[in-house]
This record gives sequence, structure tokens and C-alpha cells, in this order.
Amino acid sequence: MAGKENIRLLVLETLVQIEKTDIFAKDALHKLLYQKQFMDKQDRAFISRMVEGVTEYQVRLDYVINSFSKTKVNKCKPLIRCILRMGVYQMLYMDSVPDEAACNECVKLAKQKGFSNLAGFVNGVLRNISRNIDKIEYPTEEDSMISYLSVNYSMPEWLVGQIISWYGEESTKSVLAASVETKDLTIRVNENNTTAEELTKRLTEQNIKVTPGYYVSEALHLGNINYVRRLPGFMNGDFFVQDESSMLLYHIANPENEILEKESPLFVLDLCAAPGGKCTHFAQMLGDNALVEARDLTEQKISLLEENKERLALDNMQTKVWDALIPDSSLKNSADIVIADLPCSGLGIISKKNDIKYHINREQLVDLANLQRTILANAAVYLKPGGILLYSTCTINPAENRENAEWMLSHLQLQKDSITACVPENLREYVIEDYMLQLLPGEVVCDGFFISKFRKKCDVYKE
Repeated sequence: MAGKENIRLLVLETLVQIEKTDIFAKDALHKLLYQKQFMDKQDRAFISRMVEGVTEYQVRLDYVINSFSKTKVNKCKPLIRCILRMGVYQMLYMDSVPDEAACNECVKLAKQKGFSNLAGFVNGVLRNISRNIDKIEYPTEEDSMISYLSVNYSMPEWLVGQIISWYGEESTKSVLAASVETKDLTIRVNENNTTAEELTKRLTEQNIKVTPGYYVSEALHLGNINYVRRLPGFMNGDFFVQDESSMLLYHIANPENEILEKESPLFVLDLCAAPGGKCTHFAQMLGDNALVEARDLTEQKISLLEENKERLALDNMQTKVWDALIPDSSLKNSADIVIADLPCSGLGIISKKNDIKYHINREQLVDLANLQRTILANAAVYLKPGGILLYSTCTINPAENRENAEWMLSHLQLQKDSITACVPENLREYVIEDYMLQLLPGEVVCDGFFISKFRKKCDVYKE
């Protein structure tokens, strides 16, 4: 019988891969757990918690290590840096692992990976931290608000300062606190197959915690989840994993009103559609009253869209590989609704993709805002006069949402379209100027998200 796999070694190798490449922790972890899908459930849970936790709390872990090590974290070899972070994470956040065991296992890992000469360094640093863990002096608000928030919520200092400049200190605290909270999984019920009540019953029978949506009736929040694909109803399309903030797009579009004024089905175009939350929502709800075309950049993304289309049995949806930055003259004045949920910094979903904060920089914030304008200009061309353009992002950066929405009004043949009546009452306080909705993590029970709604001016000449 083969020996039990060294799960800490798997964690270390995954962390080193994340450290040395541009891969996101979530993607690296998904790949590992897919390879180890028959591993003991408890071991899989340990691996997930370690990889996600070490990644999420990297800033705080590095602060602690730097407080006790003469060799600062950024001067350590990547493998040693990851081992030290693993050790400190277990001491700070995993009561089930004794500090002695955490130290010993980290020393073993250093030796196992060929760094016996640094095993003493690892041992010394970790044992020093263990002895003094209750005496660690963290930054205080009085010392420096930015340093305090950075270490307390494990966020790069430049980004803390940036968010404060956008929303002030109190809102920033709420945003950062939400970024490290564990959230339930949110799903959208496919009401063509089942009801929220019936699906809730089946899920609770599997000991899954189910909470109704806070803002839309087709949403459910699930806790105590191990593997989504094994949930009752997943494979036969009874639900789609999607945040409530994203589901709001359909309700704000209010396409039923458009159907009343049309003799033929609506043409709905989603420019950056993968993995398919919004386009499948429109296709699911509109049925024969619409044709939905979902586009994205690569064959891989289109394959994902096709998989979800087939799983949800959406005959009114088609897919196409297309770079949204490239104009498509065949679509001029053709779409009743264009969904432009655009590439962004993702600062509204850090709680779900916790290393976004390490992958983004100031220059990228500017570049992304400019990239969006190119796509938005194309989107406006595709609309029929009187058609609806929905522009959304999962970020909280004003340059990537509100400022671009204002730019659209002054540079494109678009006008504001009222959204207040279509927004759930418990979110209406977040509506801006009646055509924009900005949701901040910590203030709402969903992702940070931005939605704005426009109509193409009807006096635009139609060729």
C-alpha cells in the first residue's frame, strides 16, 4: 500500500508555483484539487485552507516574519519565503496545529527540498516567533492609518491609500474588512427547470446550508460546500454559480418592456461573456423572446460558454470567438441590448480572488480604464437607435466605472436611462444620478460591483 501523500509538501509546491508565475492562487488550487480529487476530504480541506490563507494574509505574514528575521522576506529564496509564511500562518490562524508541529514540519520541508543549509534559519525564525507571538507589535491607527489597515487586512499599502482617496477612511475599513471575510457560495436558480423552494429542499437534504437571496428571488446562498459539481442539480442545469450583484444586470435592463414594443425576438449581445453568468441569465429568462449572442476572446472561453449553454439547455443562445477591442461592422445598428461587462481590476471581488491585490498596480488601473473605452465605443455602434447598453464591472475604481460612464455621455451617441425603479428597494441608496449603481463590499451582502444603463439616441442616423 502506497504511503500517505505529504499534504504540506503539496501546499508548498503550489505556493512556490504561485510565487514564481503569474498564476492566481484559485487557479493553481483548482488544478491541484482536480488532480487529487480522490484524496481524503480532510486533506483537501487542509490544502485549500493553507494555500488560500497564506495567499490572502501574505502582507500580515511578511510583517510578522520581518519583525523577527534579520533577512527580510523579499531577500529570502522563494521556497524559503513560502515555508516561513506557511509556518507563521499555522501559528496565527490554525489552532488545530500546535506551534511545535508547525515549526518541525517547516524544517522538514526545507530539508526535503534540498535546503538543509537553511533549515537552521527556518527553525530559528519560526521558534522565535512562536515564543513571542503574543508580544508582536502591530501598527496602530495612531501610528499610521495606512500601515494599520495594510497589515490588519493584509492589503498592499499603495492600494489602501488609493481606496482611501476614493471613498475615505471609514468606507475603506468596511471594504477591507469584507475582503478577508469568508462568504457563502451564491447560485442563480434555473427557473425553467425547478424553483428556489424545490432546490432548497434538495440541497438541505444533503446538509447544505441554504439562505434565500437578499436582493433577487432567483438567488440562493449556500454554505458547507465541498465540490460544486457534485451538488444536487448541477449537472442537469438546475442552477448557475453567480453573485447577486451580477444578477442585478438583468433586472436593471428590464427587457420585458422592450419585448412589448417588438414584433420579433430581441437580439442581445454580450461582448465579454465568459463564463456566462449574464448571457445565460438573459437567455434563461427571455426564452423564445430573444436570441442571445455570447462572445469572448479565446476558444477556451467559448468552450466554457458552450458547456454552460448545454448544461442549462439554452437553445436561444449562440457563441462566437471575437476580440471585443476589434470593431465588427456586421453588427452595426443590430442589437436591442448590448451587455458590456468589461475586463477590470476586480477590486470588488478580492474576497473571492484574494491575490488580485498582488497582481494589480497603478499603471494597470489606468490602462484598464482606457481599454474599456475602446470596447464601449464599439458597443455603442452595435446598438440600434433606442437600444440599451449595460456597462458593468466588478471593481470599485471610479476610473473604471463612474468616470467611464460619464465619458460615454460626452463622447458617444448615448443618453442616460433610469434604473432606480428597477433596483431592489434595499439597494436604492446606492444609485447615483438615476443611471448608475455602485455597490461596495462591506456595505452590501454581495460583491463590489458597478452597473450603468444607457440608450442610444433615437435621432442617430441609421444607415
